[in-house]
Order: sequence, then C-alpha cells, then structure tokens
Amino acid sequence: MAQDKNGWLSREKAFSAFTMGPLTDFWRGREEREFLGVDDVPVRYVRFCDDSHDRVIVVCPGRIESYVKYAELAYDLFYSGFDVLIIDHRGQGRSGRLLSDTHRGHVVKFSDYVEDFDRFYQQEVATGTWRKRYVLAHSMGGAITTLWLTKHSQAFDAVALCAPMFGITLRWPEWMVRHLLDWAEGHQRIREGYAIGTGRWRALPFSVNVLTHSRERYRRSLRFYADEPALRVGGPTWHWVREGILAGEEVLAGATAITTPIFLLQAEEERVVDNRAHQRFCEIRAAAGHPCEGEAPYVINGAYHEILFEKDDMRAEALHAILEFFERHR
Repeated sequence: MAQDKNGWLSREKAFSAFTMGPLTDFWRGREEREFLGVDDVPVRYVRFCDDSHDRVIVVCPGRIESYVKYAELAYDLFYSGFDVLIIDHRGQGRSGRLLSDTHRGHVVKFSDYVEDFDRFYQQEVATGTWRKRYVLAHSMGGAITTLWLTKHSQAFDAVALCAPMFGITLRWPEWMVRHLLDWAEGHQRIREGYAIGTGRWRALPFSVNVLTHSRERYRRSLRFYADEPALRVGGPTWHWVREGILAGEEVLAGATAITTPIFLLQAEEERVVDNRAHQRFCEIRAAAGHPCEGEAPYVINGAYHEILFEKDDMRAEALHAILEFFERHR
C-alpha cells in the first residue's frame, strides 16, 4: 500500500476534478443494454469493453443501487485491465419497478433476482470470448451471486464478496421480527408496504449515514438521485425483509455446494448486514474442504458497509486485495 500508482490513495483531494473530467469522459463510452427477466420485467445493465482485454469482472450491486453509482469502480477496474459488466437488479436502478410506489424496495421472490442473474450470465457473460471471468458483488448482490453459485460453481474463475448480505442487522429480537413478518404475509396491503421505521427515499445528512466515511463519495451518490429521480428507492417492504432473511439462511445452507474460489471482505464498523453470518459461511466452507481465501473474512478496519465507496485508504486497501486475489486465479 506504500505505492499509489493508480492514484487511489489521493483521489478525494481532487475528487470534483476527477469526476467532472476523466470519469465523465469514461462514462460516455458505456454501452447500456436490457433483457427481460422473470415475468418480463426489463432488467438493465451496462458494459465497458475493450478489444485488448481478455478478462471480465461482473459487478453485482446491493439493494437500491444502480450501475450509475458504480462509475468510479468501473473506471478503476477497466484501467486495471478488465472489461466490466454491471447489472441493475429488478425493482431498482434503471430496471423495471414492481409496485406503483416506485420508492418501495420490493421483490416477489428472492429467487427472481437469482433467475435474472442467470439470464444475464447466459446472454452476456457465457457468450463472451473472455479467457477469465470474475464476480465482484456487494451486499444484496453477494447473496444473489452466492445463491446462483450453488448451481453454477464452475461458471466463474473467482468471486469477491464485499459485505455480503448473508444476514440482516435487526433492530428488534429475531423472534419478534419473524412473528411480525409472518403476520404481514397474510395482509397484502401491509406485506407490500414499507417495513416499520422506513419510508420513501430522502437525502440523509452525511453526519448520520452509516454507509461510508467518505463525504465526497456520499455527496456524489446523493447527486445521482437528485439528477435522476427515477433512480430513487426508499425502504424495503415487509415482504422484501422476509425474503432477504430467508435468502441469507439459504446461502448458509448451500455453502458446501460451492467450489468457486471466494474472497469475502468485511467492514469492521458494519451497521447493515450481520458480520457473524460471514464468519459462519467461512467456517462451513472450510469444513467442506473449500475454505474462503484466508479461511476467514478479510476485515477492512474502520470501514462502514459500503467498502467500495469508502475513504481513499480503506477503498484502496480493498481494491488492491480484490485484484491481487483475481490475479492469483488468472
């Protein structure tokens, strides 16, 4: 980490100049595409490709996120020698919404995300000419990717999971939450309504956010929603929370079926997902003879949930570790 040949350790010092100059120029070269997911919901994705690249990284974002937010990451991966593909999950980003209130984070079945990812893989990734294929997934995207891998372990050469959603941090006792979620399932208006304590999207002050310590990157994320209101997604529905919890349990139950090399990064100051589930996932895989890289989560000290959008030093540490991991599987 002593060298900073990519400028990753000093980018925030001139962040506006970088985003308005090189990053904007890079973003203009994108290819935006679409396919039909489960129930004919349109699913959007973006490509950054160059004929000189023979490896690809598929980026699988988290809940409420869009590939629009991932421009900086795509820039860094592309100029590290990889083609980059980023999917917008159903119900968020530029993909089709499922409810009349487009701010509600909703899904009919969590497996719909997984099936969409499969269609994306079959259409875009499997047909490519890349010599090596990798995945970089964040939060909910980590759960989606991992569930998909239980049936497609040989599809990717290596997978990096950043703060994957294998468990959700709950404000109340688990038994109480499960009771409320099960009750809500019987009442459509409630099950498709905002989970308690959440609501429509609104811009929160940087001082109360629990996603990143980077003021510059946080402000940039908020600007995306200000410039393109259609991207906004607020709190999850009761049903989404139930599906998310069950998905985490399914991930742990299916961990032994995955033989793909996996590198799991964890945020030390996590407030969104349950870090204990990461440790359990690594333990299960190690017992099955397929340990995660390092046999335990790689902890980014001081980081909040959005490791890839953290302050320069934490983000650079994570990116270097991820790319070094991919290099070991080239």
